[in-house]
Amino acid sequence: MYLSRSARHFPFDRVAKGSVATIGSFDGFHLGHQALLGHVLEEAKIRGLPAILMSFEPTPKEFFLADKPPARLMRFREKFDAMSAAGVDIFFCPRFNNEMKRISASTFIRQILVHALNVRHLVVGDDFRFAQDREGHLDMLARAGRSLGFSVEQMPSVILDGVRISSSAIRDALWRGDLDLATHYLGRHYRMSGHVKYGQRVGRKLGYPTANVNLDRKQSAVMGIFAVRASGKDWGPLDAVASVGTRPTFDGVKPLLEVHIFDFDRDIYGEYIHVDFIARLRSEEKFSEVDMLIKQMNKDAESARKILARTAR
Repeated sequence: MYLSRSARHFPFDRVAKGSVATIGSFDGFHLGHQALLGHVLEEAKIRGLPAILMSFEPTPKEFFLADKPPARLMRFREKFDAMSAAGVDIFFCPRFNNEMKRISASTFIRQILVHALNVRHLVVGDDFRFAQDREGHLDMLARAGRSLGFSVEQMPSVILDGVRISSSAIRDALWRGDLDLATHYLGRHYRMSGHVKYGQRVGRKLGYPTANVNLDRKQSAVMGIFAVRASGKDWGPLDAVASVGTRPTFDGVKPLLEVHIFDFDRDIYGEYIHVDFIARLRSEEKFSEVDMLIKQMNKDAESARKILARTAR
């Protein structure tokens, strides 16, 4: 998959005959996203054109709600990996900034969709709006397409059990600790990925050595203690217990993902690992004594082992 972070470096030669494209944040890559992108890939194959997914970094919501942005379900690399695995040909992800914020709908259509992407067919979701003040909409795209040579198709939302699948619905389920519901909407377990970093080795001193991963997001969709499965490039998935939080017993401030992998003795510092969240055990707590924390950690590990033993891999 070719990654372009700006129109200046866009692979224009690859879209000389046109493209089939979609636009959106695709945060979480849930069942609705999968259905929409699957249709884009099918149309691209039928027409013999490259499939383009256009997104933004940061997401528009993160840009406009900078003080309190919605929790990010996927870091950029996680999104890139998901799009690559899905079969997207070109991932166009320009920076969302003040210049992009002020772009008019007509300029967006002409400069980006037509001149840069050379779109022949555009597929969008049923809630799609774009450009300054969200002035752009489906009817505007359809009218422009008739005069500029591209067609527009709107995909309906995916509805499960009477609920519209959305990133917001998944964030809500995760925050409430309902991982089963989040898994239902995602079509897979919720996952966090990242490089294992050196920490303060607090867990090792307590008898629970952990693989520490920076969250690299302004807000985490999950907080607390979880039963998880971890995997690396050539190992796993392995049962584990994980904490996402600030380690209040030790007066921590910055949230961190800490993973204790059961019956595992291998140096994985620097490795890129994946952590799949299976079940939430409890909220993070501050203990007045370290012995009390260790006793609770023992209970958490036992609970996680029991849950994972009856949960399919």
